[in-house]
Amino acid sequence: MDRDHLRNRFAQTRTRIASAASKSGRYADDVRLLAISKGQPAQAIRTLAECGQREFGENYLQEALPKLAELSELDLTWHFTGQLQSNKTRSVAENFAWAHTLDRERIALRLNDQRPDHAPPLQVCIQVRLEDEPGKGGIPPAQALALARKVNELPRLKLRGLMCIPPPETTFEAQKAWFDKLFQCEQELLAAGLSLDTLSMGMSDDLEAAIAAGSTLVRIGTALFGARDREPDS
Repeated sequence: MDRDHLRNRFAQTRTRIASAASKSGRYADDVRLLAISKGQPAQAIRTLAECGQREFGENYLQEALPKLAELSELDLTWHFTGQLQSNKTRSVAENFAWAHTLDRERIALRLNDQRPDHAPPLQVCIQVRLEDEPGKGGIPPAQALALARKVNELPRLKLRGLMCIPPPETTFEAQKAWFDKLFQCEQELLAAGLSLDTLSMGMSDDLEAAIAAGSTLVRIGTALFGARDREPDS
């Protein structure tokens, strides 16, 4: 993608976020932009970094690790947003600052044990499955509190909040209804005494509804980079 075109898309996305926040009575700075850079070359990430973007999300370790190495001189924060599996936990624990898709105690234990002692705690979000969709990760809302309490006991992890990927909807009202469920789940965990500050929800097609429901971090790929030709191998 042309560098100027990418800069324009970045500016347009920031404007969308600011407008959505304003309509919801919130400040634009209340909502962080996580640029989902899977399938994108390192140069595209450099271009966004020149624009001031610092947080990037990757789904596929085989693709991500070379990019992390190539861009290591930049002051970037890397989030792992792909499905967490046992054979991936060491690489995630050693190379990323955040993991967004925690949904099992066993995976939490592995991430904790494999996080290097010299690194700060791995920042994690619990993925909540709002609808029983085949092939989608996450735990039911009713199980979030128990897992959150387990994560809080692990010294090399820092629980930051909740994450969801709701079923696709075509209207603002239907989209927001799903995000409201994650917000309610967060409220229940806060009422139970847990300290959370992150709702990772909203993507290119539904960020306005997510922000209206209380999102503090939107995960944006297509709106920034355009449609991907293919999904890389994991």
